Amino acid sequence: MELLQKIQPFLTKLQTFSWWGIDATKWGIALLIFLVLILGYRFFKYHILKNLKKLAKKTETDLDDTLVEVLEEIPNYFYWLVSAFIAFHFLGTTNEFALKIVNGVFVVFLVFRLIAIIQKFINYTIAKVWLKDEKLAEEKQTAIHGIKIIATILLWSIGFLLVLSNLGIEVSTLVASLGIGGVAIAFALQNILGDLFSSFAIYFDKPFQIGDYIVLGTDSGTVKKIGLKTTRITTLQGEELVVSNTELTSTRIKNFKRMKKRRIVFGFGVVYGTATTKLRKIPDLISKIIIKEEMAEIERVHFKEFGDFSLNFEVVYYVKNREYIDYMNTQQFINFAIKEAFEKEKIEMAFPTQTIYVQK
Repeated sequence: MELLQKIQPFLTKLQTFSWWGIDATKWGIALLIFLVLILGYRFFKYHILKNLKKLAKKTETDLDDTLVEVLEEIPNYFYWLVSAFIAFHFLGTTNEFALKIVNGVFVVFLVFRLIAIIQKFINYTIAKVWLKDEKLAEEKQTAIHGIKIIATILLWSIGFLLVLSNLGIEVSTLVASLGIGGVAIAFALQNILGDLFSSFAIYFDKPFQIGDYIVLGTDSGTVKKIGLKTTRITTLQGEELVVSNTELTSTRIKNFKRMKKRRIVFGFGVVYGTATTKLRKIPDLISKIIIKEEMAEIERVHFKEFGDFSLNFEVVYYVKNREYIDYMNTQQFINFAIKEAFEKEKIEMAFPTQTIYVQK
């Protein structure tokens, strides 16, 4: 009783105490709420979150693992900030400046954290949907990189506008000015943007992929890398050819990787003095030679025309493989076999000649 009488004046004084126009009772309630939230956070992090992590490892899906990882990556200061923000609003202050500052700081940190979480789930979605096949992962890196850049720009742009809006700044005028500025920037960077969107067109339309052998005008080679702006091709001579993606999507491209088999057309001529009986033997002779070659598939052999200095034949066959070296080996075998057969049959192959008749 005596103790109560002694502290009574202190309690009476404490009730009348105020700071920034807020009485001690509200300060006490705000402090208590702050401490309870901090203790709740520590309990969540060191007990509940650990148990959730153990449970997530036992499940077949990895989505819950990603959710737990997102919660683990939230820094301590963010929880302190949230606790302080909630406690502050229990003070019941009417100071508009203080409210604007506290709300502004909280919104900035909240938007920053939300962007980090969204980017985490974007990466998870990409890894889950697009990178299942490790063999195709390298080919998809260009599109993935471009999508990440665009997503990052969009997220930070939206976040920036949200922060300005919550700070009381009129963003409609800013958005309109950004639209005009965006048009100007787009004109200035139209070549770069054209190459960027062309890289997406190459990925989604797939006219060629890494490892394909392509012919582009007078140049040809194997595709080694498809970048955001350029594609790198290694030519048969060994040098690296760098071509803009816009050029690749606006011109004709021959993709030899897509061939199931290679169609070959070649011709030869024999001299005009060759007997008709021997001429009739030639198609059957050539057909038998090609049939003997395992990699070749005959289509036709014809006496095509009467040339300027030779009787011309045309041969069409298929190589059962798209590889260039197999085609050259097959053609070499056929050439040697034709030469040997003609020597055996005494059929003379023609070469450019002219006969001059002199009249006395």
